[in-house]
Amino acid sequence: MLNPANKEVGVDVLYEFEILQDVDSIYFDMQTLDTYRIYQQSFTSKNSYHGKKIVLKNRFKKGEKHTVGLAAFTNPAKAMYFIDWNETQGKKQIWTQGQGKYTSSWLPSFDDVNEKVEFDFSITFDKDYEVISNGKLLKKESPNDSLTKWYFDMKQPMSSYLAAIAVGKYQKKTITSKSGVPIELYYYPEDEAKFEPTYRHTQQIFDFLEAEIGVAYPWQNYKQIPVKDFLYAGMENTGTTIFSDTFVVDSIGFKDKNYVNVNAHELAHQWFGNLVTAKSGKHHWLQEGFATYYALLAEKEIFGDDYFYWQLYKSAMQLKVLNDGKGEAVLNPKASSLTFYQKGAWALHVLRQKVGEKAFKNAVKRYLNTYKFNSAETDNFINIVEEESGQNLDAFVQTWLVNPQLPESFYDFNQLLTKNSNTDDTMFYFLGGINGAPGQVASFRAFKTSDESATTCVNIANIFKLSQNEVLQKEVPISEELLVNLTKNIPNDNPMVSNDVYQAAFAIDNLKVRQAIAQSLTEIPAELKSDYESLLNDASYVTKEAALYNLWVNFPSDRKTYLDATKDVMGFNDKSLRILWLTLAMVTKEYSGKNTPYYFQELSNYTQPYNHFEVRQNAFVYLNELKAFTDQNLADLVNGAMHHNWRFSKFCRDLLDSIIKNPSYEENLQRVSRLLSSKEKDFLKRRMEK
Repeated sequence: MLNPANKEVGVDVLYEFEILQDVDSIYFDMQTLDTYRIYQQSFTSKNSYHGKKIVLKNRFKKGEKHTVGLAAFTNPAKAMYFIDWNETQGKKQIWTQGQGKYTSSWLPSFDDVNEKVEFDFSITFDKDYEVISNGKLLKKESPNDSLTKWYFDMKQPMSSYLAAIAVGKYQKKTITSKSGVPIELYYYPEDEAKFEPTYRHTQQIFDFLEAEIGVAYPWQNYKQIPVKDFLYAGMENTGTTIFSDTFVVDSIGFKDKNYVNVNAHELAHQWFGNLVTAKSGKHHWLQEGFATYYALLAEKEIFGDDYFYWQLYKSAMQLKVLNDGKGEAVLNPKASSLTFYQKGAWALHVLRQKVGEKAFKNAVKRYLNTYKFNSAETDNFINIVEEESGQNLDAFVQTWLVNPQLPESFYDFNQLLTKNSNTDDTMFYFLGGINGAPGQVASFRAFKTSDESATTCVNIANIFKLSQNEVLQKEVPISEELLVNLTKNIPNDNPMVSNDVYQAAFAIDNLKVRQAIAQSLTEIPAELKSDYESLLNDASYVTKEAALYNLWVNFPSDRKTYLDATKDVMGFNDKSLRILWLTLAMVTKEYSGKNTPYYFQELSNYTQPYNHFEVRQNAFVYLNELKAFTDQNLADLVNGAMHHNWRFSKFCRDLLDSIIKNPSYEENLQRVSRLLSSKEKDFLKRRMEK
């Protein structure tokens, strides 16, 4: 039973289990509990709830098989989230997030990831909503005119943190993988036009990973569900990925920010994490490092080699910053995400090169088949790789997994990223995708090493011009990644020279290069005004937003023209472009006129709780800049400071603290209490007393 208005969960669970060793008690984890009742058991026991556990005491003997049924009611503080049920607007949803938040917050289950359970859920809820969970939907029944009961079946066991429920107003389309696996893709009814760009390449990703990994997808089906105000980018619940609806994009948005990497990452987890689970936090890289690496391989399949090597390079530069400090070991259970994800992925890339393609693939396949539906440690994987390759990997393990810092040789990209052994210019190859052309690479080296900005500009301009020559492009292909990187690094201390470079960059007519110009060229020379104005017409929300602001700042007499050109563009789901437009329109006195109150009302409304937290955050930023908080905005800020998304709540708390310290808001804060709930009043009071 789900009661969203009161954020209450009622569960009725029947467990069947076998005793693996003699014990005097068994228990179910339950983080929060209002009441519970044991209504069925195949043994006599004394039960109690303490230490966040429901404990049943008995003299259990190895080999015994038992059942126990219990009912419980709870108001979960986390792990299950009730969205917008007390709002007049918004997307009414319920969704779960078990990893790191404990599924036992709402379900009597097992916090130990090594305890595997085959869950079969039946869920009763309002018939006007769609209910989604792990496994195959067997049937739906209608107990009465207002309710529907959904029955889901799992065939294989999983860790409790991977149990999932999502409830909302959804439609779905089903596609089928090459191997016959149903892939159910959910979307909001109003977002049907965004379905294709949101889920673009999904089947290709699925088919590629299944073939690359070499082990059949292990679950009955695969579902993907967007939700509002999610805690992360996505979560790989078994067969049921829940992801942030910020990745629901149209065809323009796809070019700026898309779901492809998250899509591939969460799907890779269905093998690495779900099929085989890391035994403890020490071995977390067996999940995140693998998922990151295989997601990159999938992107390589879609976007090409240049993209793949550029992503590796970017992550290497992030690791270099970490390395220049104290570094972190991959096998450190308290390591950062950067280490588990990126350093773990790099370790696999290096390992694959070291042992060879065949041995690596055979080892991965054998590892998954050996430990399927079970847990594993790093040594389990390494031992298999050693057996498949015939190599001793002690030095690799010490260098890549045990040592906090990477050796300086890591940054010798000739060894790690080389694609053509005949050239020693690997660094410049993968920066530019210059495929085995050492002579040309050498000619580009000046842009990186020269101290003279004029010489640098000349070299960059020559590359831009080269990229426009179709004949030369065939001989020396220059990647988009190189051109974008060059654009971001054009020196501006010699305008006479740099203007020529920007004109050459504009002439390429490449969307990403033009985007880089919009973001990096903030002081616009008059000679480039016409070219820069054309950026407002680009099919990129990122470009439009940067260009609008920079043009508005640089050319005050033409502000009306720029605002008119972008007045109907909403941009991403976070409405960053629209909110910028409203702000600029209001402060452009000769433009807004009598419409100013309407513009302000629209901006002000974006702070309200029914909006996505990213929309709210953007609105708070600009209202703070304008120093234009209403009492309702301040009440919304207090509400945001108590939000379940920690990044958003931290932003709101920091902003609220700065407002509390500002004497000009003293009267506003006194008035705002009438708009707050009792919990919000208590929170604000504690904040003001700090």
